[in-house]
Amino acid sequence: MPKSLPIALPITLRMYRRLASGLVPLAPALIKRRLKQGKEDPSFFPARVGERRGLSRDVRPHGPLVWIHGASVGEVLAAAALVGRLRDLNLRILLTSGTVTSAAVAAKRFPPDVIHQYVPYDSPRYVARFLDHWKPSLALFIESDLWPNLILAGAARRVPMVLINGRMSPRSFPRWRRMHGTISALLSRFDICLAQSKTDAERFSALGGRDVVTTGNLKLDVPAPPADPAKLERLMAMTRGRPIIVAASTHPGEDEMLIAAHRSLVGFFPQLLTVIVPRHPDRGSAIAGLVTASGLKPALRSREELPTATTDVYVADTMGELGLFYRLSPIVFMGGSLIHHGGQNPIEAIKLGAAIVHGPHVFNFADVYEALDGSGGARQADTQEALVKQLGLLLAEPMVRDKMQRAGSGVVEQLGGALDRTMSALEPYLLQLRIEMGAADA
Repeated sequence: MPKSLPIALPITLRMYRRLASGLVPLAPALIKRRLKQGKEDPSFFPARVGERRGLSRDVRPHGPLVWIHGASVGEVLAAAALVGRLRDLNLRILLTSGTVTSAAVAAKRFPPDVIHQYVPYDSPRYVARFLDHWKPSLALFIESDLWPNLILAGAARRVPMVLINGRMSPRSFPRWRRMHGTISALLSRFDICLAQSKTDAERFSALGGRDVVTTGNLKLDVPAPPADPAKLERLMAMTRGRPIIVAASTHPGEDEMLIAAHRSLVGFFPQLLTVIVPRHPDRGSAIAGLVTASGLKPALRSREELPTATTDVYVADTMGELGLFYRLSPIVFMGGSLIHHGGQNPIEAIKLGAAIVHGPHVFNFADVYEALDGSGGARQADTQEALVKQLGLLLAEPMVRDKMQRAGSGVVEQLGGALDRTMSALEPYLLQLRIEMGAADA
């Protein structure tokens, strides 16, 4: 339940608040620039652009409202099973996120009664508008997207706030330790902090978090992503008999390595098809250009092209279709790991029967990849040569693939349970909301 709040703010947060207030007149120019950069969705402009200023055309539903905030796609998907549990309790959900891609995923993956809004810019004025309109009964912040004014304003209004699926990366921890007063003033506003791992819990405690509890990683409990049966059948018909590698959630700098790996492997597997699913679909045309420049033939899904017998690399530059491509191939390279990004979540691919190859930079999911590599459920490739070797082995040896798939599934099952532990930790807050619901209905 809400605790007494520290009165004094460190000078860093006082300066931040003044700066954020002073930048309000620049908001229209900022929005215009973000539209040009593709960071705001022009299809929703101007209908939803007001959400960035704390305005909304949606009406707050009657009764208790649980507000869940996550930065982008990964956090939004991590909340999927939790949202399902909360809806089972007849609670209404407000989901906020900060990116166009996460908004698109929310529209596809959640029921219509889950309200999605873009998180407002972190100005006191915009945050106040947001909170005045939505009046959340409980706020759940996912992982580490900690906007100071949003947190301070929520705490000042005595909104119960919980950090769930908390993660503190090896890069962020030493930076925050040097700003201990700032991060402590934010973390202390949370009633409890639910951490992904023991290491994360120790870091949050060291930085001033209260009532830190290790509950595990919600991303291990996400359901397998869906796929349109008709689209899957058509893709399988177009690719039947071909060996396929899926490179999921790739980032700039990785596509070139995967294209080079394809060129090396196609000499041994002449019908090889590589499917590249970029983390950000707007890079599709650029990736196709790289493919063409390498002497290979691409096809782009965003242009409604399908892979033909002459397609070498299929660029799947669309949103919300990873479930389709995970079902197309038992070999998946997980992106964000050959560069210093920290790796993407391998769980959904494993739940759909994939053998995983990844690069050395997987600190975003360190515990998961350590368990996968240790059990034989995934293989690490540190260099271009190693990437070719690992992918080639999986293409050539079905028995190795099958063994990896079984090992990976075992790890996912063993590490699961975060959803149940999270729900148990939230029970006092959910009980209070149910009491309020009963009083309102009486």
